[in-house]
Amino acid sequence: MGVRFRGWGIALPDRIVTNDELSLTLDTSDEWITERTGIRERRVGGTAVSLGVIAGRNAIEDAGLVVGDIDFIVVATTTPDRLCPASAPMIAHELGLSCPAMDVNAACSGFMYAVRTAQGLLETGNRRILVVGTENLSRWVDWSDRNMAVLLGDGAGAAVLEYDEERNDILSFVLGADGSAADLLTAEHGGYFQMDGKEIFRRAVRVVVDSAEQAMKNAQVSPDDISLVIPHQANIRIIKAATQRLEIPMERTVVTLDRYGNTSSSSIPLAFFDARENGRIKEGECALMTGFGAGMTWASAVVRWSR
Repeated sequence: MGVRFRGWGIALPDRIVTNDELSLTLDTSDEWITERTGIRERRVGGTAVSLGVIAGRNAIEDAGLVVGDIDFIVVATTTPDRLCPASAPMIAHELGLSCPAMDVNAACSGFMYAVRTAQGLLETGNRRILVVGTENLSRWVDWSDRNMAVLLGDGAGAAVLEYDEERNDILSFVLGADGSAADLLTAEHGGYFQMDGKEIFRRAVRVVVDSAEQAMKNAQVSPDDISLVIPHQANIRIIKAATQRLEIPMERTVVTLDRYGNTSSSSIPLAFFDARENGRIKEGECALMTGFGAGMTWASAVVRWSR
């Protein structure tokens, strides 16, 4: 039994907020933000549902399918439009889907958790599943807090996964969670995102490296076999530290956070789409998808590009 990535799609708000714009209201500067995070601008606007609908529709079209071909939709989001109901049924309705729909919340690891969930669903009888990572993080940002306001952006990415009897794009998967670190990154009901940045940096590098190494081991590949690293786009220093320890050069790493900021569960599909559009990965090559998020959660997978 195998699983293939059949199509990809993204959605980004039109509004671009630059570091220079933030410096007009915050005690910060483009130089300060770029040096510490690697972020130069971010997109702001839309909702988890509206962005998810666009990304999902684009992924279905990219796969050469119609909505009736989708058997299930799994939506990863940290910022649903409502506490209840879930965003997935609303996205499904807007797309014209009549199939089961559910949300997954694993914060910035959410898309990877959703892909793993879809893999299991495909192995138990479903044929095609739409996986969406969509975030409206700007809604939960205190724009007077320079520690958080400079980091987060809005966006969505989606993929159609298809059951395949002969080929398998997913060579390995490693998921994990450590609830003892839950207070490092939080957003209470009615509140805003808050973060212990130094401790997250320390733990994030460790869990990314550990899970990535285990995923490569399980897939029976070495760092030299990885053509592209597609990491969660949280902070350029975390990405550089992790890839250095993995002995994979930055030249083989996708970076989109300079344009989009940290878009949580949508960052990995946004980065993969960017790599595909720019011809950075070819059929038969292996990519390492890896990320971490609040919870604390983490996820790594080795995938082989097949289209």
